Amino acid sequence: MDNTTEGKWDSLPVKLNDGITQTLSELGFTHMTPVQSACIPLFMRNKDVAAEAVTGSGKTLAFVIPIIEILIKREDKLKKMQVGALIVTPTRELALQISEVMGQFLQKFPQFRQILLIGGSNPIEDVEKFKEQGANILIATPGRLEDMFRRKADGLDLALSVKFLEVLVLDEADRLLDMGFEASLNVILGYLPKQRRTGLFSATQTQELEKLVRAGLRNPVRITVKEKGVAASCTQKTPARLCNYYTICRAEDKFNSLVAFLRQHKHEKQLVFFSTCACVEYFGRALEALIKSVTIHCIHGKMTHKRNKIFSEFRSLKSGILVCTDVMARGIDIPEVHWVLQYDPPSCASAFVHRCGRTARIGNQGNAMVFLLPMEESYVTFLSINQKCPLEQMAPVSDVVDVLPKVKALALADRAMFDRGMRAFVSTVQAYAKHECSLIFRVKDLDFVALARGFALLRMPRMPELKGKNFPDFIETTIDTDNIRYKDKQREKLRQKLLIELKEKREERAAAPKRHNDKNKAWSKQKNRKDRRRKTAAKRNRDEGSEMDDEDMKELLKDTRLLKRLKKGQISEEDFEKQVTAGPKSQRKTAACLSEDPPSSAGEKDE
Repeated sequence: MDNTTEGKWDSLPVKLNDGITQTLSELGFTHMTPVQSACIPLFMRNKDVAAEAVTGSGKTLAFVIPIIEILIKREDKLKKMQVGALIVTPTRELALQISEVMGQFLQKFPQFRQILLIGGSNPIEDVEKFKEQGANILIATPGRLEDMFRRKADGLDLALSVKFLEVLVLDEADRLLDMGFEASLNVILGYLPKQRRTGLFSATQTQELEKLVRAGLRNPVRITVKEKGVAASCTQKTPARLCNYYTICRAEDKFNSLVAFLRQHKHEKQLVFFSTCACVEYFGRALEALIKSVTIHCIHGKMTHKRNKIFSEFRSLKSGILVCTDVMARGIDIPEVHWVLQYDPPSCASAFVHRCGRTARIGNQGNAMVFLLPMEESYVTFLSINQKCPLEQMAPVSDVVDVLPKVKALALADRAMFDRGMRAFVSTVQAYAKHECSLIFRVKDLDFVALARGFALLRMPRMPELKGKNFPDFIETTIDTDNIRYKDKQREKLRQKLLIELKEKREERAAAPKRHNDKNKAWSKQKNRKDRRRKTAAKRNRDEGSEMDDEDMKELLKDTRLLKRLKKGQISEEDFEKQVTAGPKSQRKTAACLSEDPPSSAGEKDE
């Protein structure tokens, strides 16, 4: 099946409700996509569906329309607290988007109510809203939905409400499993009736997803939508009208190139992906200061209350920049995105495809570009083979200006910016170490000095990966970074208070009598302590009926130490024999030791 338009809505083998066709006409959807023409009739004929289609192929309407049709045709009309359809999705942004689409259709069907259950809000408020308004269609993220099932003590019996369920949809099902929601899904599925229609929608097929298909669907019809003109054996996973590029630049030039590119396309809508939340915080603030007259938003997984508002605002913009992590990589439909820029290649290769899929949606034209270091160029070949995602090289960005001194000035002016830069650098190195393509992205190949320059750092951070390394080529700022102040006066006041407390503790420690350490004692005193230990051990052996005297104990200890040194390779067998056979007593005791299995030295510390 080709991912192009597949005929008008009236060509479906099942007739759609007039309210649905009217809404489709109002929204400008005159033709179906292949995934819609395949899924809608099957869903409406009581079939379970497992659909795989490239990102941006119109999967949302493929389940929203049949859900409404099924609920309309239900013999026993749903009451206020009876849930007839449940849609589970991995992120709150995707849930918001589905809720928005569903809401447009429900305007023609006021007998149905929907409710959105997602993180970032007070769960008690969700409980009260559900009790007050009721809901027939639930759109939720797994964590919040699981929590709602356990709110019986707060007066919400969701387990009873879902007994009337007709349709379950798992959208971006592969991502639900990737994000570690498997346990939550199992809990949720345990509350749902077995007799239901189930739809799994995803852009990629995985082994874990196959297990979920077998566990949650009854004789499902499998649907795979391919790109037009692409052979079945080498299915392209990105939209056909997407122009996918890569550019090579050095670590110290990377941010300069990004800024130059964004300035040249400031009247367009662009997504910029970074690998970590800390990088979004740091580079997002830097871009706000460097690119004027452009709306710039930042969004990442650690944000709570602000995420929904930011997402809605950016969707409504005609032009602007959204700096984000992979929280925005899956299923999100943002209108008219011109460019998707990947500053960092994602740790998971499949995420590369999903990031690109934020543009060129539903047959529209779009562009994507990834920034690679010279040592990472083989990633292009990997993507072409592993993800069926060919890339074309783009010439280096022109008119690049060095903006890094300005970023350094921002860090010197505000400690908050200085802290963000240090955290961003550390998080990038750690993300690099965990990259799925470890043969291409290797920490040992990183030029830490060039990377630190590219981050406009004032000094190298303290982190395990840099321990014991010297960086003579990195020029640190002459200013004492401890003296950089926070712009936020309250925060700076608190920092100064903590610094005073820390200084007082150090002074107390310095004034306190020093604890005696054997390592600092005279050798003779250390020897006396060891002798006392040996005598104590000898006495213990005598008390237990041992026939060894003190001299025997010394000889045995000496021979045991020699044996350990031999096992570690510190002395040769010849030296061992010479020292052991120095006296008859030693010979006798060592023979006794060797007749038993000697203690293993594998777990012992090197002396």
